[in-house]
Amino acid sequence: MAQERPQMPVNEQQLEMQAEREEGLTEDDTQWQQLEYLTKHPLNLNAATENELKGLRLLTDLQTSNFLLYRHLLGPLLQVHELQAIPAWDLTTIKQLLPYITVSDEKHLVARLSERLKQGEQTALLRFARTISNSGDLKATTEKYLGSSSAVLFRYKYNHKNLLQYGITGDKDAGEAFLQGAQQKGFDFYSFHCFARKLGIIQSLAIGDFTVAFGQGLIQWQGMAFKKNASVLNIKRQGPALQPYNSAGEYNFHRGLGITLQKKNIRATFFGSLRQLDANLVTDSALHDQVYISSIITSGYHRTPGELNDRHNLRCVTTGGSLQIANARSHIGIQAVNYNLSEALRPSADLYDRYAIRGRHWVNSSVDYSYTFRNMHVYGELAMDKEQNRAMIHGLLASLDPKVDLALVYRNISASYQSLFSNAFTENSLPVNENGLYAGLTLRPLAGWKLDVYMDIFRFPWLKYQVHAPSGGHEYLVQLGYTPYKQVDIYSRFRHETKWLNIADAAFGVPPIVAVRRLNWRTHINYRLNRSVELRSRVETVWYTGKGRQQETGFLWYTDVYVKPAFKPFSCNARLQYVETDSYNSRVYAWENTVLYNYSTPPLYNKALRCLVNVNYRLTARPQKQPSKKISCLFSLSWAQAVHPAKAAVEATETAVEAYNRSDLKLQMIFTMR
Repeated sequence: MAQERPQMPVNEQQLEMQAEREEGLTEDDTQWQQLEYLTKHPLNLNAATENELKGLRLLTDLQTSNFLLYRHLLGPLLQVHELQAIPAWDLTTIKQLLPYITVSDEKHLVARLSERLKQGEQTALLRFARTISNSGDLKATTEKYLGSSSAVLFRYKYNHKNLLQYGITGDKDAGEAFLQGAQQKGFDFYSFHCFARKLGIIQSLAIGDFTVAFGQGLIQWQGMAFKKNASVLNIKRQGPALQPYNSAGEYNFHRGLGITLQKKNIRATFFGSLRQLDANLVTDSALHDQVYISSIITSGYHRTPGELNDRHNLRCVTTGGSLQIANARSHIGIQAVNYNLSEALRPSADLYDRYAIRGRHWVNSSVDYSYTFRNMHVYGELAMDKEQNRAMIHGLLASLDPKVDLALVYRNISASYQSLFSNAFTENSLPVNENGLYAGLTLRPLAGWKLDVYMDIFRFPWLKYQVHAPSGGHEYLVQLGYTPYKQVDIYSRFRHETKWLNIADAAFGVPPIVAVRRLNWRTHINYRLNRSVELRSRVETVWYTGKGRQQETGFLWYTDVYVKPAFKPFSCNARLQYVETDSYNSRVYAWENTVLYNYSTPPLYNKALRCLVNVNYRLTARPQKQPSKKISCLFSLSWAQAVHPAKAAVEATETAVEAYNRSDLKLQMIFTMR
């Protein structure tokens, strides 16, 4: 069963907690695409490089270092069961890896250019999504849009063993025009990428759209990266410096040229990018009609005349690079990123924006390091911006015992430190204005039992949005998991979080701040009836207190049924879900599986009964003219409907209407030839 393809390769708990912290999720599905490709073309552990192992985003650096050392000392693996002998490798990690890896003595020579161009896998994806609602509030909102309420995504990709891949993506969000108005050329957003690996001294070559990841994310980290979650040891940012980009998100990537060169233990990465970003353009009549940018817009929506006026108002030229010296146990590197903007940034006059980036030019630089000694791995990054404001992150991963693992992270980020396209392990969404200490512990006391615990204490030296004074907080999580046998997996989790927010009361000139507490208790069970049917069920309760109000509560219950008959071309799943909360403050998050490469984690609140059904069917054939080729088509249909027992509409906000009072329909076709 461990070899069967999972429905979602990324831990849904990570996605739910990320959505709660960020008030939304990135549209970057690059990791999901990569892992789905590896289910058909597994990574050979006997030939895998350090970058390929880190690119899985499923291993800690301590596990990666120990594996490379084990292979160096004892030679190639004979079978996957040998992984249990590697220090810091546990059964949970191994089971998670099994769908994507293999052990073979096959020697993969570097493919010639003709092979890379002709023998790869081609994939074309077409997705149609539409929201149908009887809500007057939602109808009034959509009538303001210039385009239809349908969303369309097209993506073509060619991939030859991850040595060469290229493709194009076109995306139209709901409400955006298509082949009319401002979008005469079709889609609102286009993306193209061409990415090659292992070309002699050239380890990676990126042309078009790509992402850049340096150090621990203090100066540059694009793409998905998780923060605090129930996987308490996944705290370190790791992965190749350059990665291809072909997702639908319209902000967090670069467009231009990037290259990584490696000679023995020295690795260098350089990149240059030219982007047209969305921004609020303001003209100051008091300064001779001087034009400046008040804020950069990251949503990517161009549905209304106002959103179209903000489209591509800011030209951003980005250059940067890194230089690393590394061996099997350690590395040290330096990196820098330089930004030049076509218009000057001038943030608001609010006190919390006092240290925000200003002007047309910005620079960030850093030094990062890592070192592995026996079963201990230390790492960190020290960064500085143009104004010489500083930030640092230092971490420790240690396997104290075959049954005990420890993780520590200390961060100290100046209130005045600023960066673009960054994403570090912090409480804030961006690495700014924060000091904190995180400690996580994983215990496996008995076979089948696992206890995950973390504590995080943080402080914000300067003001924040909706917090008009220096503040702080703390967070604790305890999760107990039990797997009595392979067919059953149970966990129960308690989480406590305390932060400070303003009191929204007009009686106060400057709103005072009060402690806001949020407690979650969740119990979740997965039960596999047989090889074809699996049941999943969850109960979660939320308690919320603070902001001068009485305690609020929230409740969530759902049951999923997954049906995937062996050797059959179809599969399906369904969910019945009930949620009831006092308000948005006591909201609950639950990951919803839809079509392949797509998911949602909406905030659930007020009172609603929701059902969800997904159906997949795969057709395969071999063309007569090319019998060695295999063509398949995966048809997917997703439908969701919400019913409000108490009232016909949700009065809170447009977001509430979008979350509940609607029917969601998604159709998707994926054509694959290999």
